[in-house]
Amino acid sequence: MVFTRTCDATRLLALMLRNLGLRAIPISGQMTRAKRLGALNKFKAGECKILICTDVSSRGLNIPSVDMVINYDIPTNSKDYIHRVGRTARAGRSGVAISLVNQYEVEWYKQIEKLIGKKLPEYPAEEEEVLLLLEHVTEAKRISQMKIKESGGKRKHRGGDDGDEEIDRYLGVKKGKLSGKLSKKPKRK
Repeated sequence: MVFTRTCDATRLLALMLRNLGLRAIPISGQMTRAKRLGALNKFKAGECKILICTDVSSRGLNIPSVDMVINYDIPTNSKDYIHRVGRTARAGRSGVAISLVNQYEVEWYKQIEKLIGKKLPEYPAEEEEVLLLLEHVTEAKRISQMKIKESGGKRKHRGGDDGDEEIDRYLGVKKGKLSGKLSKKPKRK
């Protein structure tokens, strides 16, 4: 599971990872209930190896086997960190939690260390490795941003049409149905 701060970031990061050849799918409050359930089911079934989510997914979801949590964005609330990394500790299992920290997030990171009462290990990025991947990642991000812009960018309201046909195809959404199993609620008259 990869945690971001915003719903828009879940969508962008999922598209970027797919452009890099990784099976990633977003889940956020901006998606319809059917799409959220579809994304969650694909992740649980192992059809999709990476679930990109916001803090809403750090609590209340029954996902028993999460091997790794990546904090793409450090949470602004230290307690949310505990809920995020706790996704790997279900049913006596263990896992790995990695946090990507930039210069603007150091204070939030220090607050997390204070809350948990220990200093977290630091693993600096090797500049040569980063530079080797930079061109591919930058291109994937550019393509993803273009796709989002072409689809209308940000959405106006929750549950509305997100315009992301690629995510719909990945989930198997057709004419208001998700793989023929779930459908939208009928409109009230």
